[in-house]
Amino acid sequence: MTTTAAQAMVAATARLRAAGVDDPARDARVLLAHAARIDASRVTLIAPEELSHEIAERYEQLIALRAIRVPVSHLIGERDFYGRRFKVSADVLDPRPETETLIEAALSEPFERLLDLGVGSGCILVTLLAEQPGAIGLGVDLSEAACLQASANAVLHRVEARADIRCSDWFDQVEGQFDLIVSNPPYIALEEMDGLAAEVREHEPQMALTDGADGLSAYRHICEGVRPYLAQAGRLAVEIGPTQGNAVADMMRAAGLREVTILQDLDGRDRVVLARNP
Repeated sequence: MTTTAAQAMVAATARLRAAGVDDPARDARVLLAHAARIDASRVTLIAPEELSHEIAERYEQLIALRAIRVPVSHLIGERDFYGRRFKVSADVLDPRPETETLIEAALSEPFERLLDLGVGSGCILVTLLAEQPGAIGLGVDLSEAACLQASANAVLHRVEARADIRCSDWFDQVEGQFDLIVSNPPYIALEEMDGLAAEVREHEPQMALTDGADGLSAYRHICEGVRPYLAQAGRLAVEIGPTQGNAVADMMRAAGLREVTILQDLDGRDRVVLARNP
């Protein structure tokens, strides 16, 4: 029995809705486009057409995986961030819209030398280098797999000549001083992990999500070690969880940083703490 693309999408949407997926119609559409190897904007055009056996089989596999909450980004291998498309995998944290607040804060002043602590997919480092063509950047991560993913995204967006990506435990392999240091560290407290969506809790790297403690360990480490690596008047900008602003701001002040500011995301939640080296 043959099935049209529209019929397949309706059935897939119902299946994903029953599995508790948040936006089942959107996911059904995106995954059909991926199975058919067309742009998502063209799905409407093929809706009346019968699906080939090959496409129907690929679509079935994708929907089955999405129904057990494998993230769409992992199934299609990419995610949009700040107007660019980044390759992602289960080895790195998915780029998220909230992190664009960190990008905006970083770009509020020019910089020439950039350090990204916990580079992950490379979305922050690569975006900032792409937006600031004269800058050079170093990205470090404890995960070798993340470093490979970040390197691939640097090549994809043609900033690899200006991006140095190293495996490092925070500052261990870092040398020199930087005008701007950024980080989106693991900030979810261990006790909060069970409350995360299954897509995040079961499919994204634990070391990028939680410090296994109170969610503030990474900020303590960064603030205690950052001053020697910040140029005079250099800036530190970190992403935070919505309840962590005051605690992280206090750490920055205790470290001797000045002009400490808490910035909100588009939903009005505390999202970035920014400070300057005197």
